[in-house]
Amino acid sequence: MERLHHQNLKNNSSWDIIIIGGGATGLGTALDAVTRGLKTLLVEQSDFAKGTSSRSTKLVHGGVRYLAQGDISLVRHALQERGILQKNAKHLVQREQFLIPCYDWFSVAKYLTGLTIYDWLSGKLSFGKSKFISKKQTLEMIPGIKSKGLKGSIRYYDGKFDDARLAINIAQTAIKNGATLCNYTKVTALVKNSNNHVNGIEVIDVITGEVSKHYGKVVINATGVFVDEILKMNNPLAKKLVRPSQGVHIVLHKSFLNSQLALMIPKTSDGRVLFAVPWHDHLLVGTTDTPLNEHSLEPRALQEEVDFIMANASAYLNKRPEKSDILSVFSGLRPLAAPTNGAINNTKEISRDHKLLVSAKGLITITGGKWTTYRRMAEETLDLAISHADLVAKPCITKETTIHGCTEITENHHLDIYGTDRINIEKLAQDFPEMSQKLHPNFPYIQAEVIWIARNEMAETVEDVLSRRLRILFIDANAAKEMAPKVASLLANEFKQQISWENDQIDIFNTLANGYIYQPEVTKTHSALTN
Repeated sequence: MERLHHQNLKNNSSWDIIIIGGGATGLGTALDAVTRGLKTLLVEQSDFAKGTSSRSTKLVHGGVRYLAQGDISLVRHALQERGILQKNAKHLVQREQFLIPCYDWFSVAKYLTGLTIYDWLSGKLSFGKSKFISKKQTLEMIPGIKSKGLKGSIRYYDGKFDDARLAINIAQTAIKNGATLCNYTKVTALVKNSNNHVNGIEVIDVITGEVSKHYGKVVINATGVFVDEILKMNNPLAKKLVRPSQGVHIVLHKSFLNSQLALMIPKTSDGRVLFAVPWHDHLLVGTTDTPLNEHSLEPRALQEEVDFIMANASAYLNKRPEKSDILSVFSGLRPLAAPTNGAINNTKEISRDHKLLVSAKGLITITGGKWTTYRRMAEETLDLAISHADLVAKPCITKETTIHGCTEITENHHLDIYGTDRINIEKLAQDFPEMSQKLHPNFPYIQAEVIWIARNEMAETVEDVLSRRLRILFIDANAAKEMAPKVASLLANEFKQQISWENDQIDIFNTLANGYIYQPEVTKTHSALTN
């Protein structure tokens, strides 16, 4: 199988910057590097945004709870980046109204005061002014909320987005500017020179099995929860840099909130916040924050995490969701800074900000942070890389760099997530009428999207299409399984694959999708994963 976007990856190639990791931070770093005039290579062991970067709560935000913790600097920077991101990716980042229901007057005063500060910190990039909403108005705006004891709510504005779609568009932007980005390319070793300085990587193409070496003036480790594996390639005795924390989300029918506004539950049973966000015509509810001692590309929800989300959401909703109402459940791992005391299990005590350091001569590691601040993290990483390797580079321009697809959205159409590419997909469906057929009777996705994705968005598998391009696996796992045979057939035809490949793809995807279908009897318990 020929992999067209790997055509620039020749054995023994030389680069200014080599980036390991194709999540938000790695992709942002690749875009920053190439737009500064640096020859840039990025490799990702799986698909772009396969891990943490496709499993967020879909918020572009300053972090209301970080404000409550007194981290003013983190919030201010995040709010500035929120505004920049909305400007540069208008098709994917939208302003969203959030309501915080208040059942006592002290809460009204507390949240209004805090969110007024939140608005002030956003400055000229404000999304809107927070205000008190009466009980009557609140119930009109979110009919699904519990009314008993309700005093009113605080309305504030933040952003929501599609994380995996943004990752793909950032990758396309980097490629358009001259970077080489390769998914399904796993690093097997770091290459060192005679001075024992890191100066390259050895990789294997996971799909073709081809092994190659590539040399760079700087290697950047942006692998999220996998940073320690790369660090151990350099030094087997390296101490752990990160501790994974799991965040779980469930997806329900939109009728449970019955509103286009989002709900912020300000205090859960363990003192955190919970969000219920309208997303792709469904309701996304999350998240949890559970420390783990292991990590994987496909983490699974713990029984108590699902119970926690259901119980806390039910306390605020008129229509109580049952376990049978869960359409999809997915988990993501955050790479939090590892505590010096290994006994600490309270993730509220672990740093939420990013960590950037020179791990060895020629090797820079960036970890932590969040989607909203990906661009700023990339800028800081490149500044350090340029200084460390004495590279000649242009100034950073990513504040003004529009992301592929950026355009104003004027209607609520499912193809809007493609931005400026929407017209090309519509033309494909027009030129080949069979391509206008739906993939599933209950969803708007059409065959033309699969063909466009295969040709233009570096998808290699059924999972890539249904999980991170169309997002249906994260929305309704059973519906995704029903779509899999048609998607496999379209991809097999496009990639000129045999029926055996097609059948394998269906089997592999169905096994994966079963992990997104809520099954209480097979959901892991917390004790199985932590000390």
